[in-house]
Amino acid sequence: MNFKLGEFFCGPGGIAQGAIDSKSIKSLDGKLFSITPGWATDYDLDTCATYAQNIHKKLFKNDKNVIHGDVRKLDIPKLPPCDGFAFGFPCNDFSLVGESKGLNGSYGPLYSYGVEYLKQHHPKWFIAENVGGLSSSNDGDAFTIILTALEDSGYKIHPHLYKFEDYGVPQSRHRIIIVGIRNDLKTEFRIPAPLSIDKKITSFDAITKPPIKENSPNNEITKQSKTVIERLKYIQPGQNAWSELIPNNLRLNVKGARLSNIYKRLDPNKPAYTVTGSGGGGTHMYHWKENRALTNRERARLQTFPDDFIFQGSKESVRKQIGMAVPPKGISIIFNALLKSFAKIPYDNVKSSFE
Repeated sequence: MNFKLGEFFCGPGGIAQGAIDSKSIKSLDGKLFSITPGWATDYDLDTCATYAQNIHKKLFKNDKNVIHGDVRKLDIPKLPPCDGFAFGFPCNDFSLVGESKGLNGSYGPLYSYGVEYLKQHHPKWFIAENVGGLSSSNDGDAFTIILTALEDSGYKIHPHLYKFEDYGVPQSRHRIIIVGIRNDLKTEFRIPAPLSIDKKITSFDAITKPPIKENSPNNEITKQSKTVIERLKYIQPGQNAWSELIPNNLRLNVKGARLSNIYKRLDPNKPAYTVTGSGGGGTHMYHWKENRALTNRERARLQTFPDDFIFQGSKESVRKQIGMAVPPKGISIIFNALLKSFAKIPYDNVKSSFE
Protein backbone atom coordinates (compact mmCIF):
# COMPACT_ATOMS: atom_id res chain seq x y z
CA MET A 1 0.00 0.00 0.00
CA ASN A 2 1.51 3.28 -1.13
CA PHE A 3 -0.21 6.09 0.76
CA LYS A 4 -0.52 9.29 -1.29
CA LEU A 5 0.04 12.35 0.91
CA GLY A 6 -1.90 15.62 0.69
CA GLU A 7 -0.98 18.71 2.70
CA PHE A 8 -2.40 21.99 3.94
CA PHE A 9 0.08 24.61 5.25
CA CYS A 10 2.84 22.50 3.71
CA GLY A 11 5.70 24.91 4.39
CA PRO A 12 8.92 24.31 2.48
CA GLY A 13 8.52 20.53 2.66
CA GLY A 14 9.66 19.26 6.06
CA ILE A 15 6.78 16.80 6.36
CA ALA A 16 7.09 15.72 2.71
CA GLN A 17 10.86 15.21 3.08
CA GLY A 18 10.16 13.17 6.20
CA ALA A 19 7.73 11.05 4.18
CA ILE A 20 10.40 10.49 1.53
CA ASP A 21 12.97 9.62 4.21
CA SER A 22 10.67 7.16 5.99
CA LYS A 23 11.41 3.56 5.19
CA SER A 24 9.06 1.26 3.30
CA ILE A 25 7.70 -1.31 5.72
CA LYS A 26 6.93 -4.92 4.73
CA SER A 27 4.23 -6.76 6.63
CA LEU A 28 4.54 -10.41 7.65
CA ASP A 29 2.38 -11.42 4.68
CA GLY A 30 4.65 -9.55 2.25
CA LYS A 31 2.64 -6.37 1.70
CA LEU A 32 4.71 -3.20 1.31
CA PHE A 33 3.63 0.05 3.00
CA SER A 34 5.11 3.43 2.02
CA ILE A 35 4.24 7.14 1.69
CA THR A 36 4.64 9.33 -1.40
CA PRO A 37 3.96 13.09 -1.46
CA GLY A 38 1.01 13.89 -3.70
CA TRP A 39 -0.38 17.44 -3.67
CA ALA A 40 0.31 20.34 -1.29
CA THR A 41 -0.78 23.91 -0.70
CA ASP A 42 0.53 26.97 1.14
CA TYR A 43 -0.21 30.71 1.06
CA ASP A 44 3.46 31.80 0.78
CA LEU A 45 4.87 31.96 -2.75
CA ASP A 46 8.53 31.36 -1.83
CA THR A 47 7.50 28.41 0.32
CA CYS A 48 5.59 26.87 -2.59
CA ALA A 49 8.61 27.39 -4.86
CA THR A 50 10.86 25.63 -2.32
CA TYR A 51 8.44 22.73 -1.97
CA ALA A 52 8.05 22.36 -5.74
CA GLN A 53 11.81 22.47 -6.37
CA ASN A 54 12.78 19.95 -3.69
CA ILE A 55 9.82 17.59 -3.56
CA HIS A 56 7.74 17.44 -6.72
CA LYS A 57 10.40 18.24 -9.31
CA LYS A 58 12.68 15.58 -7.82
CA LEU A 59 9.91 12.99 -7.65
CA PHE A 60 7.76 13.80 -10.68
CA LYS A 61 9.87 16.24 -12.77
CA ASN A 62 7.07 18.83 -12.50
CA ASP A 63 5.49 21.21 -10.00
CA LYS A 64 1.85 20.94 -11.05
CA ASN A 65 0.68 19.58 -7.70
CA VAL A 66 1.74 22.57 -5.59
CA ILE A 67 -1.19 24.94 -5.04
CA HIS A 68 -0.32 28.51 -4.08
CA GLY A 69 -3.28 30.04 -2.29
CA ASP A 70 -5.02 31.04 0.92
CA VAL A 71 -6.62 27.99 2.53
CA ARG A 72 -9.68 30.10 3.35
CA LYS A 73 -10.33 30.55 -0.36
CA LEU A 74 -9.79 26.95 -1.49
CA ASP A 75 -12.69 24.94 -2.86
CA ILE A 76 -12.09 22.07 -0.45
CA PRO A 77 -14.67 19.63 -1.90
CA LYS A 78 -12.93 19.87 -5.30
CA LEU A 79 -9.42 19.24 -3.95
CA PRO A 80 -7.81 15.89 -4.85
CA PRO A 81 -8.40 12.98 -2.47
CA CYS A 82 -5.45 11.44 -0.63
CA ASP A 83 -4.71 8.44 1.57
CA GLY A 84 -2.87 10.42 4.21
CA PHE A 85 -3.41 14.08 5.07
CA ALA A 86 -1.01 16.39 6.92
CA PHE A 87 -1.62 19.89 8.18
CA GLY A 88 0.76 21.84 10.38
CA PHE A 89 -1.78 24.59 10.99
CA PRO A 90 -0.23 28.00 11.78
CA CYS A 91 1.08 28.21 15.33
CA ASN A 92 1.33 31.99 15.72
CA ASP A 93 -1.66 32.29 18.06
CA PHE A 94 -0.74 29.21 20.13
CA SER A 95 2.92 30.05 20.75
CA LEU A 96 4.01 30.74 24.32
CA VAL A 97 5.93 33.74 22.96
CA GLY A 98 3.70 36.73 22.20
CA GLU A 99 0.05 37.38 22.94
CA SER A 100 -1.12 33.74 22.69
CA LYS A 101 -4.58 34.64 21.39
CA GLY A 102 -5.42 31.01 20.65
CA LEU A 103 -8.71 30.51 18.84
CA ASN A 104 -9.44 34.23 19.23
CA GLY A 105 -6.55 35.20 16.96
CA SER A 106 -6.34 35.49 13.18
CA TYR A 107 -4.50 32.18 12.77
CA GLY A 108 -6.05 30.08 15.54
CA PRO A 109 -9.23 29.10 13.66
CA LEU A 110 -7.32 27.88 10.58
CA TYR A 111 -7.24 24.32 11.95
CA SER A 112 -10.92 24.12 10.97
CA TYR A 113 -10.03 24.00 7.27
CA GLY A 114 -8.07 20.81 7.90
CA VAL A 115 -11.09 19.42 9.72
CA GLU A 116 -13.26 20.35 6.74
CA TYR A 117 -10.95 18.44 4.40
CA LEU A 118 -11.21 15.36 6.64
CA LYS A 119 -15.01 15.55 6.59
CA GLN A 120 -15.13 15.98 2.81
CA HIS A 121 -12.53 13.42 1.69
CA HIS A 122 -12.10 10.92 4.56
CA PRO A 123 -8.40 10.00 4.12
CA LYS A 124 -7.27 6.85 5.91
CA TRP A 125 -5.12 8.81 8.34
CA PHE A 126 -3.92 12.31 9.17
CA ILE A 127 -1.10 14.04 10.99
CA ALA A 128 -1.63 17.49 12.53
CA GLU A 129 1.22 19.52 14.03
CA ASN A 130 1.44 22.57 16.28
CA VAL A 131 3.49 24.12 19.07
CA GLY A 132 3.48 22.81 22.63
CA GLY A 133 1.62 25.95 23.74
CA LEU A 134 -1.49 24.65 22.00
CA SER A 135 -2.36 22.48 25.02
CA SER A 136 -2.59 25.51 27.34
CA SER A 137 -4.03 28.09 24.94
CA ASN A 138 -7.36 29.66 26.02
CA ASP A 139 -6.92 27.92 29.40
CA GLY A 140 -6.76 24.56 27.65
CA ASP A 141 -10.12 25.03 25.91
CA ALA A 142 -8.59 25.43 22.43
CA PHE A 143 -6.88 22.05 22.60
CA THR A 144 -10.06 20.32 23.74
CA ILE A 145 -12.09 21.97 20.98
CA ILE A 146 -9.58 20.94 18.30
CA LEU A 147 -9.30 17.34 19.54
CA THR A 148 -13.09 17.03 19.69
CA ALA A 149 -13.46 18.37 16.14
CA LEU A 150 -10.90 15.85 14.86
CA GLU A 151 -12.61 12.97 16.65
CA ASP A 152 -16.01 14.04 15.35
CA SER A 153 -14.59 13.91 11.82
CA GLY A 154 -14.46 10.12 12.17
CA TYR A 155 -11.00 9.40 13.57
CA LYS A 156 -9.36 7.83 16.59
CA ILE A 157 -6.77 10.36 17.64
CA HIS A 158 -3.37 9.99 19.30
CA PRO A 159 -1.98 13.35 20.50
CA HIS A 160 1.49 13.52 22.00
CA LEU A 161 4.05 16.19 22.91
CA TYR A 162 7.16 15.10 21.02
CA LYS A 163 10.50 16.37 22.27
CA PHE A 164 12.37 16.17 18.99
CA GLU A 165 15.80 16.24 20.62
CA ASP A 166 14.92 12.73 21.87
CA TYR A 167 14.17 11.62 18.29
CA GLY A 168 17.49 12.37 16.62
CA VAL A 169 16.93 16.06 15.93
CA PRO A 170 19.87 18.24 17.12
CA GLN A 171 17.54 20.85 18.53
CA SER A 172 15.30 21.32 21.56
CA ARG A 173 12.00 21.54 19.70
CA HIS A 174 8.78 20.49 21.41
CA ARG A 175 5.73 20.04 19.22
CA ILE A 176 2.30 18.49 19.62
CA ILE A 177 1.68 15.93 16.90
CA ILE A 178 -1.81 14.47 16.56
CA VAL A 179 -2.06 11.23 14.58
CA GLY A 180 -5.54 10.17 13.52
CA ILE A 181 -6.65 6.80 12.10
CA ARG A 182 -10.06 6.53 10.43
CA ASN A 183 -12.51 4.74 12.71
CA ASP A 184 -13.44 1.99 10.27
CA LEU A 185 -9.84 0.78 9.86
CA LYS A 186 -8.52 -1.96 12.13
CA THR A 187 -5.26 -0.17 12.84
CA GLU A 188 -3.94 0.90 16.22
CA PHE A 189 -1.27 3.61 16.25
CA ARG A 190 1.18 3.71 19.15
CA ILE A 191 3.47 6.59 20.12
CA PRO A 192 7.03 5.68 19.00
CA ALA A 193 9.54 5.57 21.83
CA PRO A 194 12.43 8.06 21.82
CA LEU A 195 15.59 6.88 20.07
CA SER A 196 17.99 7.52 22.93
CA ILE A 197 17.47 10.16 25.58
CA ASP A 198 21.07 9.78 26.80
CA LYS A 199 22.70 10.24 23.38
CA LYS A 200 21.33 13.42 21.90
CA ILE A 201 22.92 14.89 18.76
CA THR A 202 24.75 18.13 19.57
CA SER A 203 24.67 21.33 17.56
CA PHE A 204 28.42 20.92 17.02
CA ASP A 205 28.00 17.50 15.42
CA ALA A 206 25.03 18.62 13.33
CA ILE A 207 26.82 21.63 11.85
CA THR A 208 30.37 20.30 11.50
CA LYS A 209 29.97 16.60 10.62
CA PRO A 210 30.47 16.75 7.75
CA PRO A 211 31.62 20.35 7.31
CA ILE A 212 29.37 22.60 5.24
CA LYS A 213 31.02 23.61 1.98
CA GLU A 214 31.55 27.37 1.71
CA ASN A 215 29.71 27.58 -1.60
CA SER A 216 26.72 25.60 -0.35
CA PRO A 217 23.34 27.16 -1.22
CA ASN A 218 21.65 29.26 1.48
CA ASN A 219 24.97 29.59 3.32
CA GLU A 220 25.46 33.36 3.14
CA ILE A 221 27.10 34.89 6.21
CA THR A 222 25.05 37.57 7.98
CA LYS A 223 26.99 40.81 8.44
CA GLN A 224 27.31 41.85 12.07
CA SER A 225 27.75 45.40 13.31
CA LYS A 226 30.91 46.24 15.24
CA THR A 227 28.84 46.57 18.42
CA VAL A 228 27.32 43.12 18.00
CA ILE A 229 30.72 41.58 17.32
CA GLU A 230 32.16 43.22 20.44
CA ARG A 231 29.18 42.06 22.53
CA LEU A 232 29.50 38.48 21.29
CA LYS A 233 33.14 38.38 22.39
CA TYR A 234 31.94 38.46 26.00
CA ILE A 235 29.19 35.85 25.62
CA GLN A 236 30.22 32.28 26.39
CA PRO A 237 28.75 29.18 24.68
CA GLY A 238 25.21 28.60 25.92
CA GLN A 239 24.97 32.14 27.35
CA ASN A 240 23.01 35.16 26.12
CA ALA A 241 22.90 38.98 26.12
CA TRP A 242 22.32 39.11 29.87
CA SER A 243 25.71 37.62 30.72
CA GLU A 244 27.40 39.37 33.63
CA LEU A 245 30.66 39.34 31.65
CA ILE A 246 29.39 41.95 29.19
CA PRO A 247 30.67 45.45 30.04
CA ASN A 248 28.10 48.19 30.68
CA ASN A 249 28.70 49.99 27.39
CA LEU A 250 27.74 46.86 25.45
CA ARG A 251 24.72 45.84 27.52
CA LEU A 252 21.22 46.05 26.06
CA ASN A 253 19.00 48.79 27.43
CA VAL A 254 15.92 46.64 27.93
CA LYS A 255 13.30 46.95 30.63
CA GLY A 256 10.87 44.22 31.62
CA ALA A 257 11.02 40.70 30.24
CA ARG A 258 14.39 39.50 29.02
CA LEU A 259 14.03 36.82 26.36
CA SER A 260 16.59 34.07 26.90
CA ASN A 261 17.43 33.61 23.20
CA ILE A 262 18.64 37.19 22.61
CA TYR A 263 22.23 36.97 21.28
CA LYS A 264 22.35 33.47 22.67
CA ARG A 265 25.27 31.33 21.53
CA LEU A 266 24.81 27.63 20.88
CA ASP A 267 26.27 25.22 23.40
CA PRO A 268 28.34 22.89 21.17
CA ASN A 269 27.91 20.05 23.67
CA LYS A 270 24.09 20.11 23.59
CA PRO A 271 21.30 20.18 21.02
CA ALA A 272 20.51 23.71 19.84
CA TYR A 273 17.71 25.75 21.29
CA THR A 274 14.61 26.09 19.09
CA VAL A 275 15.17 27.38 15.56
CA THR A 276 12.64 30.15 14.89
CA GLY A 277 11.54 31.84 11.69
CA SER A 278 11.14 35.45 12.77
CA GLY A 279 12.38 38.06 15.19
CA GLY A 280 14.52 41.15 15.14
CA GLY A 281 18.10 41.83 16.17
CA GLY A 282 19.64 39.24 18.44
CA THR A 283 17.24 36.39 17.55
CA HIS A 284 19.15 34.83 14.63
CA MET A 285 20.94 32.14 16.71
CA TYR A 286 24.66 32.55 17.26
CA HIS A 287 27.68 30.37 16.68
CA TRP A 288 29.32 28.91 19.81
CA LYS A 289 32.77 30.26 18.82
CA GLU A 290 32.65 32.59 15.84
CA ASN A 291 31.27 36.07 16.49
CA ARG A 292 28.34 35.83 14.09
CA ALA A 293 24.81 34.59 13.57
CA LEU A 294 24.27 31.17 12.01
CA THR A 295 23.80 30.92 8.28
CA ASN A 296 20.53 29.57 6.92
CA ARG A 297 22.29 26.38 5.87
CA GLU A 298 23.47 25.87 9.45
CA ARG A 299 19.90 26.40 10.67
CA ALA A 300 18.72 23.92 8.06
CA ARG A 301 21.22 21.39 9.43
CA LEU A 302 19.69 21.86 12.90
CA GLN A 303 16.28 21.23 11.32
CA THR A 304 17.70 18.05 9.66
CA PHE A 305 17.20 19.16 6.05
CA PRO A 306 19.76 17.60 3.68
CA ASP A 307 22.34 19.94 2.15
CA ASP A 308 20.90 19.46 -1.33
CA PHE A 309 17.54 20.81 -0.16
CA ILE A 310 17.69 24.31 -1.66
CA PHE A 311 15.40 27.01 -0.28
CA GLN A 312 13.99 29.64 -2.64
CA GLY A 313 13.61 33.38 -1.93
CA SER A 314 15.46 36.10 -0.07
CA LYS A 315 17.65 35.38 2.94
CA GLU A 316 14.92 36.50 5.35
CA SER A 317 12.31 34.47 3.50
CA VAL A 318 14.54 31.40 3.74
CA ARG A 319 15.08 32.03 7.44
CA LYS A 320 11.30 32.10 7.93
CA GLN A 321 10.77 28.91 5.93
CA ILE A 322 13.42 26.99 7.88
CA GLY A 323 12.17 28.15 11.26
CA MET A 324 8.52 27.30 10.53
CA ALA A 325 9.26 23.84 9.10
CA VAL A 326 8.78 20.44 10.70
CA PRO A 327 12.15 18.62 11.11
CA PRO A 328 12.16 15.85 8.47
CA LYS A 329 14.08 13.40 10.68
CA GLY A 330 11.63 13.76 13.56
CA ILE A 331 8.49 13.37 11.47
CA SER A 332 9.99 10.44 9.52
CA ILE A 333 10.13 8.44 12.78
CA ILE A 334 6.43 9.11 13.32
CA PHE A 335 5.72 8.10 9.72
CA ASN A 336 7.66 4.87 10.21
CA ALA A 337 5.60 4.10 13.30
CA LEU A 338 2.43 4.79 11.32
CA LEU A 339 3.52 2.44 8.53
CA LYS A 340 4.42 -0.27 11.05
CA SER A 341 0.99 0.14 12.61
CA PHE A 342 -0.70 -0.57 9.27
CA ALA A 343 1.71 -3.43 8.58
CA LYS A 344 1.01 -4.91 12.05
CA ILE A 345 4.73 -4.79 12.88
CA PRO A 346 5.51 -4.26 16.61
CA TYR A 347 7.80 -1.44 17.71
CA ASP A 348 8.91 0.22 20.94
CA ASN A 349 6.28 2.66 22.11
CA VAL A 350 5.35 4.91 25.03
CA LYS A 351 2.16 6.30 26.52
CA SER A 352 0.80 9.55 25.18
CA SER A 353 1.78 12.61 27.22
CA PHE A 354 -1.94 13.44 27.37
CA GLU A 355 -3.14 10.15 28.86
